[in-house]
Amino acid sequence: MTELHIFTSAALNYIPKVRILARSIREHHPEAKFHLALADVADSDISFSDEPFDSILRIDQLDIPSWRGWAFCHRIVELATAIKPFALRKLLQHANGGKVLYIDPDIVVFSRLDDLLTELDSASLVLTPHLVSPESNLRGIIDNEISGALKHGIYNLGFAGVRADRTGLAFANWWGERCYHFCRDDIPNGLFTDQRWIDLAPALFPDVAIHRGTRHNVATWNISTRQVTYDRVRSYQVDGQPLGFYHFTGFDSGAHRIMAGVYGEKNQAIRRLIEYYAQAIAPTREDPLSKRPWAFSCYSDGTAIDAAARVVYRERVDLQRAFPDPFDADGYLQWWRTQAPRECPQLFDAKNEPANQPLTFALTAGYLGGKRLPNDRRLISLLGQALKQPALARSLISRTRRIWQEEGWSALIRRIRK
Repeated sequence: MTELHIFTSAALNYIPKVRILARSIREHHPEAKFHLALADVADSDISFSDEPFDSILRIDQLDIPSWRGWAFCHRIVELATAIKPFALRKLLQHANGGKVLYIDPDIVVFSRLDDLLTELDSASLVLTPHLVSPESNLRGIIDNEISGALKHGIYNLGFAGVRADRTGLAFANWWGERCYHFCRDDIPNGLFTDQRWIDLAPALFPDVAIHRGTRHNVATWNISTRQVTYDRVRSYQVDGQPLGFYHFTGFDSGAHRIMAGVYGEKNQAIRRLIEYYAQAIAPTREDPLSKRPWAFSCYSDGTAIDAAARVVYRERVDLQRAFPDPFDADGYLQWWRTQAPRECPQLFDAKNEPANQPLTFALTAGYLGGKRLPNDRRLISLLGQALKQPALARSLISRTRRIWQEEGWSALIRRIRK
């Protein structure tokens, strides 16, 4: 029998909700092995013996180069998504020709996923688009086609299915290389964590199946074009087929209820789904794990990490080299307190724009583990030409920024003075 592995990715504080996903998987796919990719660090006081996981994929076991410095560069959601391709690669390497499914932790499975698994009999990768039917009004076009799909990605990465073959492993490696440098919530630069990259997958890899059935990945971004119903005999149906899985995205923030009110206000089945999930997660609020601080939220002495400190470290190769473990309070934190106000005074001026906004106006290669990008020593000689050629000026700004990232302000000043 072909092995089936299903995994999700979360920090410790999300495990109580992951249990809801796990129960639904056990109910409908008892043959599957279920794994948690942990975007966190579990101390010795935490036991997973009673948790519904066949294995824990720890971040330090995923073969991520210089993983502590790399992790420092990410916020919690970015890190939880950034480790997905590395966990996928690990599972594919041990799946014995089987199938691996990724499912987001805020999803619940309502029936078997055999149609998706069948796709992987002939395909190496199966994806579910946000939308498979066009919207019929301007509000739907703006909310779902533009904001939902064009900004955030054509395919929703709350689900992905991959076969353990050569193409599947090549895809995981490619995705991991991109997420290592570019797993950011940076929509102005065309990035949305791990998800936007997958728009390229059908063009770059053979045997990619795009599943256009409407019973999977049902969510507020597509309920306007799907008929979701409920009855006591057949439970939830979507366009006459059993609901496969529902994505309760944005539930904690209240965004899910708001958008469901816009696109499913009169739909009793949608309201019933929302109330079901609200009741299911209610007990999780009192679970001790739900209150567990994220291990990567602070330095070794407990000082909270400023968002701008993460971005500066990500952008500065010289700092990555000087402080390979930026969580050490005796290292990077001391630089941040003493040197950063002199080198980056705008970040400490409350009257300025949000601290990290000036650092994200241009797309960069992100964390480099202390390695350099090729230097351009013609920087200063181009200044005069740049004044007359706007295109050259833009290029020069990019190169100037690169020197700052790799060597800091002092190096940039030295080159200007030469």
